[in-house]
Amino acid sequence: MAADAGSVRVDVWIWCVRLVKTRSMATAACRGGHVRVNDERVKPASVVRPGDEVRLRHGGRERIVIVRQIVRKRVGAPEAAECFTDNSPPPPPREALIPIGRRDRGAGRPTKRDRRELERLRASQADPDAG
Repeated sequence: MAADAGSVRVDVWIWCVRLVKTRSMATAACRGGHVRVNDERVKPASVVRPGDEVRLRHGGRERIVIVRQIVRKRVGAPEAAECFTDNSPPPPPREALIPIGRRDRGAGRPTKRDRRELERLRASQADPDAG
């Protein structure tokens, strides 16, 4: 597949505009089906062009970006922000990401009482009406 001057591989582009940390992570995301271009799963060598919508599931959230500019080399964060329009939903609040019911490292094995309290806490999170 010959790419014209206005296109670049999708794995290279998402790495160049700093949506993922490494090129191998970008390739793995494409192979794993976590990258979609215009609502179609793509392989790493698929091309993106200006105007395409790229959806990337990475790090527990979905990024939805519209390609504005094609870059072939990794650029700094300010330049990368100009290469796409970010239509992603806002990230979840930090409080939602903190797991409740985790034990401190080195606290030892939980006792039967501790385990029952953890189960009660988890059940109340799963079903807010229970209590």
